[in-house]
Amino acid sequence: MPSIPFLAKTLILFTALAWSGAATAAESAPWGKAEAGEPQYAPQKVVYDVAVPDAKKLSGVLDRASYLNNVYHADPFGTSIVLVLHGGEVPLFAIEHYEENQELMTRAQSLTVGGTIEIRMCEQAAKAHGYDPEEIHGFVQIVPMADAEIIRLQQEEGYVYMQ
Repeated sequence: MPSIPFLAKTLILFTALAWSGAATAAESAPWGKAEAGEPQYAPQKVVYDVAVPDAKKLSGVLDRASYLNNVYHADPFGTSIVLVLHGGEVPLFAIEHYEENQELMTRAQSLTVGGTIEIRMCEQAAKAHGYDPEEIHGFVQIVPMADAEIIRLQQEEGYVYMQ
């Protein structure tokens, strides 16, 4: 059986280590640790102003819109998410580029199936990239001008602006 002094030394060492660990934790997190909230979000009407340079950034926008749709429980009566395209992502939606963007376009189209997410494209931006409406995939709605569409959705239909 170990001696009392050995047990006392072990207890003192263990206590010192525990206190030093607590001090280190307090020093590295002086404000404590965050806690995740679980608010309930009411469905909304949202317009995304989309002008991204490449497929990777577009994929991120699709992720955000999809996740927002899920947060709103894809409520077809209260949720409406419109992505208005007018930047470097425009050529990705061209029919001639389908093979190299097949996975991304399939994903984008699938988001529009439930009716709560729509994809609209600025006709002027398409023309600036060398495309006429008939050269863009059919799940995309062509609008005359991105800025005018975004303003209309905000002012006339009460959409919240996201970038």
